[in-house]
Amino acid sequence: MGRALAEVFPIARRTFEEANDILGYDLARICFEGPHDELMSTRHCQPAVLVNSVAAWRVATEHGITGDLTMGHSLGEYSALVACGSLGFAEALRLVEVRGEATNDVVAKSPGSMAALLGASDEDVEALCREAGEVWPANYNCPGQIVASGLHRGVDRLMVLAHARGIKAKLLDVDGAFHSSVMAPAAERLRESLSSVKINTPSLPFLSATSGAFERGERLRSLLAQQLTAPVRFTQTVRMALDHGVDRFVEFGHRRVLVGLVRRIRPGVEAVNLGDPSDLPALLALAGRSSG
Repeated sequence: MGRALAEVFPIARRTFEEANDILGYDLARICFEGPHDELMSTRHCQPAVLVNSVAAWRVATEHGITGDLTMGHSLGEYSALVACGSLGFAEALRLVEVRGEATNDVVAKSPGSMAALLGASDEDVEALCREAGEVWPANYNCPGQIVASGLHRGVDRLMVLAHARGIKAKLLDVDGAFHSSVMAPAAERLRESLSSVKINTPSLPFLSATSGAFERGERLRSLLAQQLTAPVRFTQTVRMALDHGVDRFVEFGHRRVLVGLVRRIRPGVEAVNLGDPSDLPALLALAGRSSG
């Protein structure tokens, strides 16, 4: 995870070194070498995702790539806020570390689960969640793909109801009720850390998938805490970006999940990922720049 970028681009390598200094342990080694279970632990996974995304974004900016706005999906809002200048990298990394620890503590006390419902409308999933109880829509990923989150018994009832209505439902490999009211204690803990963070004047607009609106300034403190209990409205936010004239999307990070979601929200839209050196030519071509 991120190893190839760091080997090819000095700015990516310096990003991982900077993260090591901020966190006080060798996150780079865990990202590059594993083992997988150590990387996927709550303590390491969230900082690792942020650092990989920022490293990729810095590679892009070094090659002259600029954007018109930034946005992210859940944890990705932190790297989006770094990219637009509202949060410093060190501040974002420390917040994400607290976020991971806080959510892990909630999972230990109130374990939950999440399920993806496929092929159903937003309204149908919302109605199913109300009927099941103790489960809520958590991720509006794209039309026909909504993730619900809640306590085990609520998600179990939702799965039974979905099956009875002919709606395909798949349990996700997570142990927490993320983006639901179950995470309220984690939100309070994160709010304390957010109270002293410096919020900078952004260089680009930030479009929040938590509120579905452009956000800046002091509002970000409450928004990032609210994010832990609020659904991710990615479909609505991508559509808002399209309505504001955005016609090309770049996903920064190790995987290509959001590129696929964007294309399902608006078929034919141009979208690329940068997570590996081999991805750079496609990004430069999208931006009308030469790799030379």
